[in-house]
Amino acid sequence: MEIILLERIEKLGQMGDTVRVKDGYARNFLLPQKKALLATSENKTRFETEKEALQRINDDKRGIAESAAKLLNGKDFILIRQAGDTMQLFGSVTARDISTSISETGVSVKRQQIKLDIPIKTLGLHNVSIVLHPEVIISVKINVARSKEEAEIQIKGGTVTSELENEKQNNIVDKEIFDNEQIAADAEEKLSDNQNLEQNENKINVNGAHEESISETDGAPSQTHDPK
Repeated sequence: MEIILLERIEKLGQMGDTVRVKDGYARNFLLPQKKALLATSENKTRFETEKEALQRINDDKRGIAESAAKLLNGKDFILIRQAGDTMQLFGSVTARDISTSISETGVSVKRQQIKLDIPIKTLGLHNVSIVLHPEVIISVKINVARSKEEAEIQIKGGTVTSELENEKQNNIVDKEIFDNEQIAADAEEKLSDNQNLEQNENKINVNGAHEESISETDGAPSQTHDPK
């Protein structure tokens, strides 16, 4: 199908260009969105008549988009999501989610303006393009994390995985220290028990020897002095 573009369309052309596109693309998107007209002789005449007005409208829209771009371009947007240790989300971040997050800043962005081929399914920083106007395209950073603390780590250039590994390593070290301390405590307790046992045995031996000495003294015949 041959159409006349009413605005710049990426990979198609500029305003006023006559191009051929698939029928479905024209009927389902370009024509309903008023981004193009059927390239009939009547519409070609109409476009030439309205060209200047259309250009002014386009310039106004571009100006608004450029103002929004100054507020949004390069900004980070934090989205908190649940995820496992493998970085995989329990769900996903969609264009609608990003649109909602950006719109909270006061700049309205429709999900159709967000260039996201597939939903985001992992933690981390993701660069996403936003089409504010056919001639104004910006990039924002979507920071997907499980908490604000993790989001801060990612913003500073760290990775959640490295932090998890550090935490895991620290847990291992703590466990080793605990185990070593436990071993030392057990050894000290065992040594103390052995010393107590040895002291008790020595005490028993001393008492036994003393009792035996008394017994021998009691059983010995008494000697009397026989005067001569």
